[in-house]
Amino acid sequence: MKKPFVIAELGVNFYDTAKQENISPLEAAKKYIDAAKWAGVDAVKFQSYKADTIASKNSPAYWDTKKEPTESQYELFTKFDSFDKEDYEFLCRYCKEKDIKFMSTPFDYTSADYLENLVDIYKISSSDLNNYPFLKYIAQKGKPIYLSVGASYLSEVEEAVRTISDAGCTDITLLHCVLSYPTQNIDANLAIIKTLKQIFPSLKVGYSDHTLPDSNMVILSTAFLYGAEVIEKHFTLDKTLSGNDHYHAGDPDDFKKAIENFNLICQITGSGKKTVLPCEMIPRREARRSLVLTEDLKAGCVLTKNDVIAKRPGTGISPEFSNIVIGRTLKQDCPKDTILTWEKI
Repeated sequence: MKKPFVIAELGVNFYDTAKQENISPLEAAKKYIDAAKWAGVDAVKFQSYKADTIASKNSPAYWDTKKEPTESQYELFTKFDSFDKEDYEFLCRYCKEKDIKFMSTPFDYTSADYLENLVDIYKISSSDLNNYPFLKYIAQKGKPIYLSVGASYLSEVEEAVRTISDAGCTDITLLHCVLSYPTQNIDANLAIIKTLKQIFPSLKVGYSDHTLPDSNMVILSTAFLYGAEVIEKHFTLDKTLSGNDHYHAGDPDDFKKAIENFNLICQITGSGKKTVLPCEMIPRREARRSLVLTEDLKAGCVLTKNDVIAKRPGTGISPEFSNIVIGRTLKQDCPKDTILTWEKI
């Protein structure tokens, strides 16, 4: 069993940290990368968009406005769209210095183009699942694609996969996702991971999580046990920050705990091959049973059923051979509790 590829979705949360700490968004982004590296994740992921190309000015909010009070998508995106190609190039270089993979979700053709030289994997949002021209455009770039499939019907997932495959990309990972912020536990529906694996056996399957972090990160651990090969979750340095994605994100300690869980699961899963392990050899010998005499017996005595009992250790004749031993003759005098061996009969 192999640990899942873990993505810390930085998104644009670092903008709020920059404001809180009175530093530049770029410096805050670096702090997020450092913290994600400490937590042990494999990749950090940003979001590349401009408000003018992602949402109309008449786009209503679909998130929990008690947590993020902004009523318009356009208004929210305007707060967090200052980064350009050069900023992502800087962050990509910084990730390489820190030995952590750089990712960013493109939300328009311009970002898809400049990210081509920066990312090894394209992550596509659930919101673009049926944006077939966009899927085709990215697929033709020849890089692996992680596609979130939240808020979709199976027929739409099949059409998206067909579009990407027909455009030449066969390295596709589907990420089960619930497009609700935050996702209530009752809506997490992790069994979809198994469903996707059954329906798309040639594709990898993962999980993009929007639930509130639980104290032991059981939700992500369960997703892994259900077969998720990629796990993505929003990341923050401070879950108490208001607005945007902090309220349902995990912090560095949450991610560290989840990764420790993944490593433990891999360790205890083993190979599935039923055999005697090296660590069991001595216990196997000492804890199994042998045929043992129930009383003192003389040489020449013909053994009966009442003369033997099965006791530990298993260094003598195994009880499985009782029918062969009964009726045999002792070669020597033997006291009670003698462990029978083949040399003695």
